[in-house]
Amino acid sequence: MCRWLAYSGAPVLLDTILYKPEHSLIDQSLHARMGVETTNGDGFGVGWYGPHMETPAVVREIGPAWSDRNLREIAAHVRSSLFFAHIRASTGSAVQQTNCHPFRHGRWMWMHNGAIDEFHLSRRELALAVDPSLYPYIEGSTDSEMMFFLALTLGLEDDPPGAVARMVGMIERTGHDHGVEYPLQMTVAVTDGRRLWAFRYSSQGASRSLYYSTRVETLRALHPDLAFLRNMSEDARLIVSEPLGGLPGAWNKVPESSYGVVQPGEDALLPFVPQPA
Repeated sequence: MCRWLAYSGAPVLLDTILYKPEHSLIDQSLHARMGVETTNGDGFGVGWYGPHMETPAVVREIGPAWSDRNLREIAAHVRSSLFFAHIRASTGSAVQQTNCHPFRHGRWMWMHNGAIDEFHLSRRELALAVDPSLYPYIEGSTDSEMMFFLALTLGLEDDPPGAVARMVGMIERTGHDHGVEYPLQMTVAVTDGRRLWAFRYSSQGASRSLYYSTRVETLRALHPDLAFLRNMSEDARLIVSEPLGGLPGAWNKVPESSYGVVQPGEDALLPFVPQPA
């Protein structure tokens, strides 16, 4: 499977999140503790929104993140208030640049950990369900990118939680038609550059790990002696496949079959239920 993180808050250098934590995403590319695989070396990607930019920049490579000099160079010089990072362990599709996350279309970014079980059985039907005007923009061969374009087809622009619920409903129905007992496993992050949604769901009810960070003001009260917390913005939020360190009280598990939204004002954590497409 894969590991990923999403950050929202005051602008920070990417390496502050990608490299510096005790169990950073780069460390997880070699030493993941909660994934199916310990090593996630089948490519990586980062995507970020720059100042006054409506669409994100995306950099993706097929080599392992732990040894990529260009990623280290970018991370030390790029500052962003909203970015995605993903390290890949292929579930069967080719190791190629167009199969690396995050995926982008217009102002939207998407990344995924998990799989459509027996994807080869349902690939044709799911591809035919993608809006014909969107289909030419599918570049790779992954189930993850197919999920993204199905969500776009099913209303992501206007109703992200509803579109993802309809996408899941379609995948489960199609999988069941082919005799697949548990068609889908997913943790998904999606953003339009303003709000960020994260989903944890699986057909079996045994989803991959996903965590969100505790509010900074709460952490300051718990750990008043930690200087680095005084420099963090109060609106800083992280959603991660696994915690970036062992600071007590810093990480909270996203409940099974639920989704969260990070947005101006109050964040929300809500139940997630698939819907008929």
